[in-house]
Amino acid sequence: MSFELKTHLEEIISLTDQEFEHIAAHFKPKMLKKHQYLIQEDEFVNHIYFVVKGLLKATFTDANGKEYIIQFAMENWWLSDFRAFYGRVKSITNISCLENSELLSISKDNLDQLCSESHKMEHFFRIKNSLGYVALQQRILSLLTTSPKERFEQLAQQYPQLMQRLSKTIIAAYLGISRETLSRLSAKT
Repeated sequence: MSFELKTHLEEIISLTDQEFEHIAAHFKPKMLKKHQYLIQEDEFVNHIYFVVKGLLKATFTDANGKEYIIQFAMENWWLSDFRAFYGRVKSITNISCLENSELLSISKDNLDQLCSESHKMEHFFRIKNSLGYVALQQRILSLLTTSPKERFEQLAQQYPQLMQRLSKTIIAAYLGISRETLSRLSAKT
């Protein structure tokens, strides 16, 4: 099905071709255009998504209408409203495409079945969820304890390819700073 998915899985687990074929049968391809929504606020979410190609952003809008960028997802990243997916509640986020995107989706039922049948897949998703939790914790701590300059430098160092694909307006919003501040910071580097 997807060379990218197989390569991604094999970063953590080893698979035979037959095992991968069984795993791949649980996924469905999904194609989206730039600006199209993958998930909208107040929907039930029954899938998580592996990004084969493209770039997406997850946002939250507060009661005053202010939008916050929670995360991005590009090739080989996983994305969903995980609170809604695992909790079987309505989404509080919007996820939209910043580029035309090709995804592979797996439903909650298929994920549960796959993990119950395969220790390897259970291990894979445990590792991925743990790494995602660590990344989220680092982002929260960065927002709480670092200066705008430090946040910009961390993002540029950790994800240089992401910096090339995002507008300054979107980067500034993600960092919690104005576009003007971002322009000053990027001019200094």
